[in-house]
Amino acid sequence: MSSALTDLFPHPIVQAPMAGGVSVPKLAAAVCEAGGLGFLAAGYKTADGMYEEIKQLRSLTGRPFGVNLFMPQPEYADPAAIDVYAHQLAGEASWYEAELGDPDSGRDDGYETKLAVLRDNPVPVVSFHFGTPSREVVDALHRVGTFVLVTATTPDEARAVERAGADAVIAQGVEAGGHQGTHRDIPETDGSGIGLLSLVAQIRETVSLPIIAAGGIMRGGQIAAVLAAGASAAQLGTAFLATAESGANALHKQALTNPLFVRTELTRAFSGRPARGLVNRFLREHGPYAPAAYPEIHHLTSPLRKAAAKAGDAQGMALWAGQGHWMARELPAGQLVEVLAGELAAARTALSGGGGIR
Repeated sequence: MSSALTDLFPHPIVQAPMAGGVSVPKLAAAVCEAGGLGFLAAGYKTADGMYEEIKQLRSLTGRPFGVNLFMPQPEYADPAAIDVYAHQLAGEASWYEAELGDPDSGRDDGYETKLAVLRDNPVPVVSFHFGTPSREVVDALHRVGTFVLVTATTPDEARAVERAGADAVIAQGVEAGGHQGTHRDIPETDGSGIGLLSLVAQIRETVSLPIIAAGGIMRGGQIAAVLAAGASAAQLGTAFLATAESGANALHKQALTNPLFVRTELTRAFSGRPARGLVNRFLREHGPYAPAAYPEIHHLTSPLRKAAAKAGDAQGMALWAGQGHWMARELPAGQLVEVLAGELAAARTALSGGGGIR
């Protein structure tokens, strides 16, 4: 990674931006203060809401941080398929005594307005998910001193990131929790995505950009492994989801290590776009029938997910989690960064001494 970007955070540890109220300012601040790179998630927030969180974070830390934006999505959804899915969810609405949401509540997530705020009030780092910003957008952020990162799930997507002029690529393996950042208009949920170590190696041979590796990383030894494979840093989401500072619902945190939830799966059930979550009743019953319609399905199911959380029913919630979820540790975020850094140092020592990563 370029030395200027590396200098922003002493430890090669990035806290993933988790939308939906998880990546709150106090979480990002704790990670930054401990020497990692904390992130705010602007997805599903208004531009004003994003700006308020930036101000809150700046009041908590003077260290560099990042803000993540969702790319606007093309209109490819089949309205008839959305109607059929809404009909299927009628029973859920009745059970939770909630109305289904309006699937036409908005497509671009306030993208242009958020960009305007970030140009007028620059932050150290901005990352993009669900596609590649234009060269003009990247150049505009560079002019105000912002580093730009973009998620890629294939070598071809990494090439697009490099062409756009980004400073680094976030290589997201199929193991990652939450939404896959694939650039494809209609991404698949069949698990055919590329595993993280293979993806890092392929992207390293495809582009000259620095790589931040993301996907199922829960231990310092895994960070050492992706660094050895060619990454410059590791991005962790599920590992920070369980921390005290995380804004995740308590049921979500508990589910990570609850033996009732034994595996994860990619699903469109909650949002219409592939996202990895713990397999629960809602995912099993509706995942096979959910159409490729993002963000329409996200808007449609939002009231159901909120109602399930209010009712204390984890079986109706979107329990986003990576494949290593059961390894989650209930630690303060700053302490988790320190533990990960210690494990990374030990793993590197073992490697340099001829031992294996533990």
